[in-house]
Amino acid sequence: MVHVGVVEDDPLHLRTLTGYLERYAAQRQVHLEVTTYPSASALLESYRPVYDILLLDIRMEGAQSGDVDGMSAARTVRATDPAVVIIFVTSAHQYAVAGYEVGALGYLLKPLTYTALAQEMGRALAALGRQGVGPVLLPEGSGVRRVSARDIVYLESVRHRVRIHLLDQEVTVASSLKAMEEVLRGHSFYRSNSCYLVNLDHVVGVHDQDCLMSTGEVLRVSRPRRRGLMSALADHVGGLPVSGRPPGEAARTSRAST
Repeated sequence: MVHVGVVEDDPLHLRTLTGYLERYAAQRQVHLEVTTYPSASALLESYRPVYDILLLDIRMEGAQSGDVDGMSAARTVRATDPAVVIIFVTSAHQYAVAGYEVGALGYLLKPLTYTALAQEMGRALAALGRQGVGPVLLPEGSGVRRVSARDIVYLESVRHRVRIHLLDQEVTVASSLKAMEEVLRGHSFYRSNSCYLVNLDHVVGVHDQDCLMSTGEVLRVSRPRRRGLMSALADHVGGLPVSGRPPGEAARTSRAST
């Protein structure tokens, strides 16, 4: 599922835009969940990084004095959500140029056409794919946290909680591996034993009952799951040779199953 936020104050343009999104989803067989906002202020009022794509009107004609414009909203969003793909909607080219200041992917000119919308949505979905088939929303306290699936090396079950090992840090959440498997469904993860859920993108070798990760860590693979892991790796990368560690290179950390 791709989560799309739409900020547009003109009811006619909003109907046109959401209608095009419905048409695009049906034609391309993409599941889009669309949430609409009548103003940038409404978006920011309770903004959380839950959207994959934001379609944001830069200059809202119906905005009241003191309302936040689209560009200011984009700056605020970018400060807390660097991953969301922003597409500006505007009636003039000069406003679109400013969009690159906040890393906008592109812009749509009014009056909107379906062809233009489909082109920008195609580019947006491709950008999400390069991030790791879209971001993952992890529970964090009373809210959520967005991370790229490719940044997750593996997940570890620790005393009724899950420790998520990212490339640059560790995050612990109140969940179970079974629940996290559902969250990560559609991404390249495999349950290598009762304690670990590994990202196949980060598996660089398998030797006997050990799975060597890109970070140098070694995770134990249970015997019943080893054949399934090898099959999953073969499907994932077109065949990964079973090999040990490179000569003279020791893993930094070895983790055994419990």
